[in-house]
Amino acid sequence: MGRIFLLSLPQEPLFLSKLKTHHWPRLQKQPPLWFTGESAQSLKCHSVQSSSQGTLKVVNHVESLLDNKAFACNEEESESNALPYVQTLGKFPKGELFEKVVLVRFDSTILFGKEAEKISQSASNALLTIKYLHEAGAKIILVSDWSVKNKSKPFASESVADFLSSVLKYKVVPVGCISPEKSLRTESFEKADILLLDSLSEFKEEVANCPEFSEALSYRVDIFVNDSFSQSHRILASTVGVTRFCYACLAGFHFEESLNQLRNIKESEREHYVAIIGGGNLLDKAAALRFLACRCERLVFVGMMAFQIMHALGLSVPLNLVERGSLKQALDIVQFAQSRNVELLYPKDFWCKNDRLPTQLKIFPSHGIMDGWLPVDIGPVSLDEIKSLLTKCKKIIWIGPVKFHKSSCISGASKLAQILNQLSQRDCDVIVVGNMACEALIKESSCFSVSNMVYNASVVWEFLKGRKLPGVMALDRAYPFDIDWNTVYVDPSKPLVVDIGSGNGLFLQGMSKRRKDLNYLGLEINKTLVTRCLDSIHRLGIRNLYFIMTNATSAFHSLVSSYPGKLTLVSIQCPNPDFNNPEHRWRMLQRSLVEAVVELLAPNGKVFLQSDIEAVSMRMKEEFLKYGKGKLIVHEESNAMTSRGWLKENPFGVRSDWEQHVLDRGAPMYRLILSKFIGRADI
Repeated sequence: MGRIFLLSLPQEPLFLSKLKTHHWPRLQKQPPLWFTGESAQSLKCHSVQSSSQGTLKVVNHVESLLDNKAFACNEEESESNALPYVQTLGKFPKGELFEKVVLVRFDSTILFGKEAEKISQSASNALLTIKYLHEAGAKIILVSDWSVKNKSKPFASESVADFLSSVLKYKVVPVGCISPEKSLRTESFEKADILLLDSLSEFKEEVANCPEFSEALSYRVDIFVNDSFSQSHRILASTVGVTRFCYACLAGFHFEESLNQLRNIKESEREHYVAIIGGGNLLDKAAALRFLACRCERLVFVGMMAFQIMHALGLSVPLNLVERGSLKQALDIVQFAQSRNVELLYPKDFWCKNDRLPTQLKIFPSHGIMDGWLPVDIGPVSLDEIKSLLTKCKKIIWIGPVKFHKSSCISGASKLAQILNQLSQRDCDVIVVGNMACEALIKESSCFSVSNMVYNASVVWEFLKGRKLPGVMALDRAYPFDIDWNTVYVDPSKPLVVDIGSGNGLFLQGMSKRRKDLNYLGLEINKTLVTRCLDSIHRLGIRNLYFIMTNATSAFHSLVSSYPGKLTLVSIQCPNPDFNNPEHRWRMLQRSLVEAVVELLAPNGKVFLQSDIEAVSMRMKEEFLKYGKGKLIVHEESNAMTSRGWLKENPFGVRSDWEQHVLDRGAPMYRLILSKFIGRADI
């Protein structure tokens, strides 16, 4: 068997010498104005040289442009990599769940896996989601994917329902096929606490994200709760398609916890943070490795990727262990790490086997593996040195399997799990990613936190590469910060006026000058406009007006509910209509927004709606009256109304710039005011 030599190098210890360049600055937290967007910058990696006893010289490598824009290592994090803050079940008004039909996409790998019993005993968040909804009075429909047969044993809907019934202590009943022809009836819920649909693995429309299948899946469903984080990297009908047909789309408790783990991986101080990297396929994971090099102090390779790094460093590597086409990426990673003073570590020894001697294992040094022998596990010296290295770590992420070729004699994963379990009990933050790593930790410890484990490594690798996760992006947004209203307004007890889609803020600026006894808040999704508005009010010294960049459709409730004063007026002026897809959700005005406005609006509070397109104003009026729970009435003033029921004049005497533009060209505006009246139940 041939060997590859890039250069001559004496035998090295397990870890390369630390490459000192400069101390990498801490990432700064984004201010409240921050929001996800589409901006990134390229990063150039310059040619570097390193030496060992004056003999090591990296192969000439011209300045290269790293194509992974999402993870530019600078103080200002690229917005394209930022995870959106999504609406979660825990922050959704619990009272709004009562009698609602809720579709829950749960994770079958969590509930039906090998360690399901241990996970259920530790009060898994996956089970908590279902129990929470049931206690809130929701009508729950469960759906997931599982094989009809599991190790030659029947695993059909009936057995799944029986298993869930025993774990949840509720009656779970299978209801068969997914189709609008066999739609669920209200009587179905009278026969069971929870309904279970057939396995999604039986439907090819699931992986195709078929719109018709998505609509059938969400037929008569009010709220969608995604609790299957392991499928977040895929575009499926049950995780992405259904969100088009449900008025609220939330993250379940298990999903939320896993999402927090991604943020934990990303938002960390670099000092004493180590990544233990298993598995292979460096070519596909190069962008993820650069991301980890931006965050971690050391990268410890314990899988096939170790040989690609060794190859790039010029060490002797058996030809059959080198991934074809990976050398350029490996060289880039080495240079990237060197320029950031990041240690790249690889095993010093391996357990190896020979096909001619199948029962015999032998230890070889990392760059001294003899012909005919293949590595199957990391050796004892490597494990001892890894244990010594990790002693002072404050944070560790282990991602990828510790194995090289199939063997029944390997034990590196279990020994590494023992090391990490001990460290986790010494105030070290340990995150474990991947089925093999999670199962190894569970076997070694009954007290290791389930919340620190992410079973599907593919999701994490996709995130580390800087790619958007479709299952996350499909959920409704939530505002990511708590507002300190005492710093926003001089007197936050004053009544509040909120303008949704505030644009350039001229309407609110005019209002704030006329009525100083009120506070004003503009909610706008365009970052540039919000920045200009904030600069303007700061320059003018206006203290009763503020602007926030957010998606008001989904963040209105979480934002405004924390305001200490009363909400007296909400205005929506000239929203952009979606005439191309009228059957889908209008981005500006959805049922969840209407219900949030009506809930938070003070008695006798007003909703002001206007547009220069009559169909839009009529649609807004119908939506508010339809979902206003009978608490809204049209505020009519006969002398000020047109024959079609619209206000002739702007009742506030302050016009937005678009309203002024429409009137200047002689076109009409279609306005109305809705008022929240006090019913007997409110007295």
